[in-house]
Amino acid sequence: FLYALTAGIGGYVSARYYKQLGGTNWVWNTVLCALLFPGPFMCMFIFLNSVADYHDSTAALPVGTILVIFALYILVTFPLTVFGGILGRNRAPAFEAPCRTMKVPRQIPNVPWYRHVLTQMFMAGFLPFSAIYIELHYIFASIWGHKIYTLFGILFLAFIMLLAVTSFITVALTYFQLASEDHRWWWRSLFYGGSTGLFVYAYCFFYYYNRSEMSGMLQTSFFFGYMLMVSYAFFMLLGTVGFFSALFFVRHIYKAIKAE
Repeated sequence: FLYALTAGIGGYVSARYYKQLGGTNWVWNTVLCALLFPGPFMCMFIFLNSVADYHDSTAALPVGTILVIFALYILVTFPLTVFGGILGRNRAPAFEAPCRTMKVPRQIPNVPWYRHVLTQMFMAGFLPFSAIYIELHYIFASIWGHKIYTLFGILFLAFIMLLAVTSFITVALTYFQLASEDHRWWWRSLFYGGSTGLFVYAYCFFYYYNRSEMSGMLQTSFFFGYMLMVSYAFFMLLGTVGFFSALFFVRHIYKAIKAE
């Protein structure tokens, strides 16, 4: 319900930055903003609920509850996203580059293997994941096992540390990329930050085969299905942190160049 009420914020921020970065198809951007996060969740939920219903599990939600969720999305989430998108598009100020830019992009030189996207995504995902690895083990044991998690203060500190490490590593990799005369930082900053979600999902396989006692179609589909959605949420969250950190960093350093 809270996600439905805050959907307008996502539509506003998305439309605002889309217009500032030169986007023209704002309708498609708003629709994509409304579907990019809840769309995969809906598809996975329908699949897992069908599996639970096939096995006569009590985890299967009744049809009435599913219709209420869809009605909440159609009547609240989607309209608020569209409203926020229209508001963000109309109120977005013109983009002001911090320094003079060239009309023709410069040629990008070849880089060694350790500066390729996949290699740097591995580094960008491994460091934040290592910061939450211990807490992730206890969370898995609490959600998918029989243990009770009580260290919520430490969990909050681990979450703050995760955001900080993601921001710092994305800024560092963006700097190295710009230093190698590669100006295409925007999508890479998203993938740098979000790559931690890939490590979280990779850890799911380790936990399932080495730490858990789950088996069967129902438990396997629930574990990997819901953890895929959790990892996707990690990717979107940390990718957003990485993008805005890189955007702030790029504007700051080029503004300093202008001042000189």
